[in-house]
Amino acid sequence: MAESMKGLHRTCRCAEVTKDMVGSKVTLMGWVQKARNKGGLVFVDLRDRSGIMQVIFENGSIDQEGFEKAGKLRSEFVIAVTGTVENRGGAVNENLATGALELRAESLRILAESEVPPFPIEENSKTKDEIRLKYRYLDLRRPDLQRNLMMKSKVMMLTRKFFTDEGFLEVETPMLGKSTPEGARDYLVPSRIHPGSFYGLPQSPQLYKQLLMCSGYDRYIQIARCFRDEDLRADRQPEFTQIDMELSFVDVDDVIDVNERFLAYLFKEVLDVDVKLPIQRITWQEAMDRFGSDKPDMRFGMELHDVSEVVKDCGFVVFKNALEAGGSVRGINAEGQGSMPRKKIDKLVDFAKTYGAKGLAYIAIAEDGTRKSSFAKFMTEEEMDALVRAMEGKPGDLLLFAADKNKVVYDVLGALRVELAKQMDLLDKNEYRFVWVTEFPLLEWSEEENRYTAMHHPFTMLMEEDIPLIESGDLGKIRAKAYDIVLNGNEIGGGSVRIHQNDIQEKMFEMLGFTKDAAYKQFGFLLNAFKYGVPPHAGLAYGLDRLVMLMAKVDSIRDVIAFPKVKDASCLMTESPSVVSEQQLEELGLETAKEETTEE
Repeated sequence: MAESMKGLHRTCRCAEVTKDMVGSKVTLMGWVQKARNKGGLVFVDLRDRSGIMQVIFENGSIDQEGFEKAGKLRSEFVIAVTGTVENRGGAVNENLATGALELRAESLRILAESEVPPFPIEENSKTKDEIRLKYRYLDLRRPDLQRNLMMKSKVMMLTRKFFTDEGFLEVETPMLGKSTPEGARDYLVPSRIHPGSFYGLPQSPQLYKQLLMCSGYDRYIQIARCFRDEDLRADRQPEFTQIDMELSFVDVDDVIDVNERFLAYLFKEVLDVDVKLPIQRITWQEAMDRFGSDKPDMRFGMELHDVSEVVKDCGFVVFKNALEAGGSVRGINAEGQGSMPRKKIDKLVDFAKTYGAKGLAYIAIAEDGTRKSSFAKFMTEEEMDALVRAMEGKPGDLLLFAADKNKVVYDVLGALRVELAKQMDLLDKNEYRFVWVTEFPLLEWSEEENRYTAMHHPFTMLMEEDIPLIESGDLGKIRAKAYDIVLNGNEIGGGSVRIHQNDIQEKMFEMLGFTKDAAYKQFGFLLNAFKYGVPPHAGLAYGLDRLVMLMAKVDSIRDVIAFPKVKDASCLMTESPSVVSEQQLEELGLETAKEETTEE
């Protein structure tokens, strides 16, 4: 039978018991981690979110009834214990904060009993994700997950403190807004009062925060929930949290400055890590040329080499065809991997194919300098020597080449570089390498839509010196005043200076193939607001979950979200999304598509 805690007050949490409390009486409450019955003694590890305290029940210190009760304790029972803090009689447990102490129990109440949990509540659980997520309320009792969520709470608190001290105002923006599909797919919410009409859940507070700048709020911050109905990858969630900000009367350097100080403050306070300021900046073009990625992991080298010039006259058709089609030939040098077995190289080729490569060419250089290569027979000895020299190849190295359109070459080698670094154990989670990537292209060509689309969004300002390129039609060369902050190969935040001049905004819509009417239909409220005096403004947003994931050194954002969804955007615990009643649908004027049944 569960007892009440009436009349008892918890003195402190389990791991908050200190040496100074030896000899004094305390009351602790929590969950039984494990109970060991040694005849005349019962040992219990008592757990709460702070950690573990060992409790000892001995006949004589506690009455007979209490001792018998202690003998019935099982994992995950919730108990309240009053007793005296003592120095531990047995061996000290170095792994616990309270490892030198124990509580000698004088009274015990069982506040709730527990069935046997479907998996053990322990750190680094080996239980399958599906089971852990179905019983997420038990999973969240695990100390490692509790530490992650406590860290996230601390990050949010410090974020608010830092930006408040910098003169930012926290303003909430609506969840029920207008659907403006430019980006991912919107989640739609049907309106009962306006049958046939829908709200769109925000993919970000972008338009609202720009309107707040028009309204003179100067510096805005929000820890904002965002929603995207897209096909999920391992590290995507349909709902996620942004640290969202917008500033008036600023340019790129102002936004970067306040955010560098924010990151330095956060990493010092949470992890005691010193972030060296200023953070390195590289342009998008340099990031692509050196690392094949606009979110480069800078913890290791293995940079790309452009060898197009070296091989332009060789007889290998794969290289030749790529160059004739306007592409390039680039390679990376996996140092010391020259003896990689053929099977493993074939695996790398398959990996490259998932990023669009038709194949990978390689040269493996043995320790004695002899070379094995997939394409040596198409090359002269001199051409091979020149190629190895251009790649800075030494005995023992493995050289890998991709030849295709630039975009494919970058994608393939950028991904391959990180994959090899994983295999070669070059990625240290304790090292934090930040880099700003600046001067992104304003537009990217969409093959499906056969038009240019905005790389970030249609309100991104272009670099003033690139304005003439609009007239000359070199749209692909226009650079944006856009910037991303990248940490260890993850884009943790990004933003841009916004367009505040009407004529430039109209040109932007023109380049994107919007008619004036179409632009006004989608974004009319913003464009109208811009007629009434708009300050120059710029902003940035971080993915809070991803940032905390890296700070907590875990591999998935699910480990820093209390109740995450799985890959198909469902919640295994609440079994949502679910079918709703006919009555609810009728109120909304909706019908669901019935599955057709065929007559036999």
